[in-house]
Amino acid sequence: PFRVKPTLNPAVLNWMWQFARRCNHQQVLASGEHLQAILDSSQNEYRKIIDAEKLQCEWRENGLLYVYKTSRAFESYAETDRMLTEHFGVSAKRIESEELRILDPGLKHDLAGAFHYEGDTSVRPDLLNQEWTKRLRTRGIKLIENCELQRVAKENDAISQLETSQGCLSADHYVFAMGAWSTRWGDELLCSIPIQPGKGYSLTMDRPETCVKHPMLFPEHKVGVSPFDGGFRLGSMMEFVGYDETIPEYRIEQLRESASQYLKAPVDGEAKEKWYGWRPMTWDSLPIIGRAPKLSNAILATGHNMLGLSLAPATGRLVSEILLDSPTHIAAQAFSPSRF
Repeated sequence: PFRVKPTLNPAVLNWMWQFARRCNHQQVLASGEHLQAILDSSQNEYRKIIDAEKLQCEWRENGLLYVYKTSRAFESYAETDRMLTEHFGVSAKRIESEELRILDPGLKHDLAGAFHYEGDTSVRPDLLNQEWTKRLRTRGIKLIENCELQRVAKENDAISQLETSQGCLSADHYVFAMGAWSTRWGDELLCSIPIQPGKGYSLTMDRPETCVKHPMLFPEHKVGVSPFDGGFRLGSMMEFVGYDETIPEYRIEQLRESASQYLKAPVDGEAKEKWYGWRPMTWDSLPIIGRAPKLSNAILATGHNMLGLSLAPATGRLVSEILLDSPTHIAAQAFSPSRF
């Protein structure tokens, strides 16, 4: 599921080198500490928002399963779970093969077992965005869609206006949450934004009769499954291929083939949606949240790697605190754009 397109692009090569330098246990623990803080904050914010706004977005609190096909891989992951317990206080419930059949009947019976992170939650992204957009509009928020940013006009050490396909827009403050496209705007924002697009794919189908009940990951095949009320989704892959927009059929078949080794339900049904997306990958695995170093009224909110939706509420809260020059509710220096 992993692919890197050969390239001599200096920005890509530097990103890979910087990433490789950080592939060590010490860096994992350091980054993990900051990620845990913002993840815990986001989960708390989600619970408050879902409850206060009564959002109908299939919010679930039944945890996440890491499912293993072979005993060797199952036992190997136990070491990782012990590390998470020791350093982060996060533990999974070990589910043996026989118990797994009862916990989630949608899985095949020949699996080695699973680790159940009972505190994890899930949501259906499209419904969440639809519901949240409705709430914003009822509060008088104006959303300008299909509007292309063309240039960032600056005066002294501040942004004066944005030039767009729908005319010029001006404001007191500007938040740039541009995902994998962010790196293309580093020169305009007078700062380094070292992000590479990590391409992934998903396949959404109708919900089968024998659908699994939990969201789950199959680490041996690097595939995730998200069950919804009206369907279920398979997702995977990490490709560093630039801004490629194609959806190769072999990638979709790879999703089906991998998932079929775990799921009772057939996965060869009609695809309701074939999708690709570019994850905004940073070389230290941490998001970029904070003021642009050389522009007094510009804030970056990007680089969330594979955790964009997971980190969204805490990111929004941090942005509001930074914009108001208030103390941040969690330590945010590790996310600052100034670290590059």
